[in-house]
Amino acid sequence: GIVSSGTSSKQLDKETDARFVGYFGAVGEGLLSLGTILAVAGGLGSVARWEEVYSAFGQGGVNAFVEGGGRLMEQGIGLPASLSATVLATMAVLFAATTMDTGMRLMRFVVTEAAGSVNIQVNKFIATIVVVGIGMAMTFSQGLEGGGGMRIWPLFGTTNQLLASLTLSIIGVMLIRKRRNPLPALLPLILVFVMSFWAAIEQLFSFADPANPDWLLFGLDVIIIISSIWVAIEAFFAMRKAAVDPPEPENADEMLEVVREDV
Repeated sequence: GIVSSGTSSKQLDKETDARFVGYFGAVGEGLLSLGTILAVAGGLGSVARWEEVYSAFGQGGVNAFVEGGGRLMEQGIGLPASLSATVLATMAVLFAATTMDTGMRLMRFVVTEAAGSVNIQVNKFIATIVVVGIGMAMTFSQGLEGGGGMRIWPLFGTTNQLLASLTLSIIGVMLIRKRRNPLPALLPLILVFVMSFWAAIEQLFSFADPANPDWLLFGLDVIIIISSIWVAIEAFFAMRKAAVDPPEPENADEMLEVVREDV
């Protein structure tokens, strides 16, 4: 949701390009996922090597991707093993770099818009400095080895899926305004929100475990839960308002496009 509204939308020439770009972006993402699964699973060569690499939960990681993908490239297109491993390692680094770049860009948008909401003008340079500063502070908050980001990693899954439910709620409002069937958005919205909210509650109890408490994550989880309830209430009222308001004209998108071209 944030990526499509914050990054992709600024790369489209016009709104009607969104379906084409979004569809093939999803296809590309799916192919990348499929290739990664093949690399980390089928590329290891034998059951014995599989058991060695995945000897415990959390093992494997990037090394398994590089090794498995390199072997597939060597056997598939004949590249030498060393060159194949180098290509796969470069791909992994590029994935990480583009992810970091996208995250920084999105955070810069958030900082700029948040400051604008309180009538504070922040240019892109100041916003970038703020974002990089926050990122570095988080990265080195647990020491110079740079593992600070893993401190809040346990909350990633919950927040990621709650963000997905927010995106689905926006789509639901749009469909209701257009008087189209909202169930394709509302049904997964209910499932994703309920399961994610349930997970957040479960995590809250685990973070408050007297034997091994984690009060930082407990506090962040409380904020996430409160924010989720707030967003759910806002989404409900937005959908109810969309249902009673006059329907949006069928050619509303085309009319908006004409206005933008005139501007």
